[in-house]
Amino acid sequence: MPNFKCVDQVGFGCSALAGMYKTLPEKEAVQLLQTAWDAGIRYFDTAPHYGNGMSEQRLGNFLIDKTAYSVSTKVGRVLEPISKAIVPTNGFYNVLPYEQSFDYSYDGIMRSVESSLERLKLVSLDILYVHDIGDPAVGTDSDEAIGDLLNSGQRALDDLRSSGVVKRVGLGVNTVSICERLIGKMHLDEILLAGRYTLLDRSAETVLLGHCKEFGIKLVIGGVFNSGILATGAKEGAYFDYELATGTILNSVRDIEKICAKHSVALPAAALQFPLKHTAVESVLIGTSKPKSLTRNLALLDLLIPESFWHELADYQMMTPNSSLS
Repeated sequence: MPNFKCVDQVGFGCSALAGMYKTLPEKEAVQLLQTAWDAGIRYFDTAPHYGNGMSEQRLGNFLIDKTAYSVSTKVGRVLEPISKAIVPTNGFYNVLPYEQSFDYSYDGIMRSVESSLERLKLVSLDILYVHDIGDPAVGTDSDEAIGDLLNSGQRALDDLRSSGVVKRVGLGVNTVSICERLIGKMHLDEILLAGRYTLLDRSAETVLLGHCKEFGIKLVIGGVFNSGILATGAKEGAYFDYELATGTILNSVRDIEKICAKHSVALPAAALQFPLKHTAVESVLIGTSKPKSLTRNLALLDLLIPESFWHELADYQMMTPNSSLS
């Protein structure tokens, strides 16, 4: 296994362990985790949402004989047992027999953590993220959901932290506005932000990055490829934020590809390294179901990218504000 220099800036996103978009056999899930471990990755992020706990269960089984690692999982959804698993559920094909409901209250968070610890075979967590709060796509931007978190849910997070069950707490979201709304209103150590600080979507840059530095909040960036287009390039059929990329987005990627070509930079390498250029960003998450893809991406993180590329990219981004991508 190659010796990757930047591996300490990488976490492994474990959604693929639950068979995202297609079934992932147990043997392949173990192989995937072993590849990450052998490469030197020691931070693993999961959630009850991923396969109704399947991702947590598989990760827990793998780590049972390991030491010196960090795990984050999430709260905001509670799982209730049902007689038979429904396949697929929320795009996952390896699922446990539960159904989900959103719950950001004290009791909901406590129940969720207790169940997650059981599946993970752990007694404590390094990071606990509040998952998908304030997201209009799933209806958690309601006054009720946000009120539950601020009125009682954050008390659960404080209790979990003070008791040592959780070391750090934060938000695990893909919506910038809720981060800006909650910073200063609740204790946040970290924010896992997906898809909003990338080569294509820099909506976190205007306000949020400054707030994170001001309040000492570290950022973990997921979704660096914006669902694929920053890995594949501007090809017909490419995806941006889980949907087929529009012509406007394809053209924006083509412009970035021209800058990459001018400086002999691979587009996926630029996408992976871009978030790490900011001092508020602690690490990036890589999520994949293929061991070869994981090792390839780790190698891209080690590629030297000239400063001239970043300067020209910054000038381009100034000329094409983020709103042009919508």
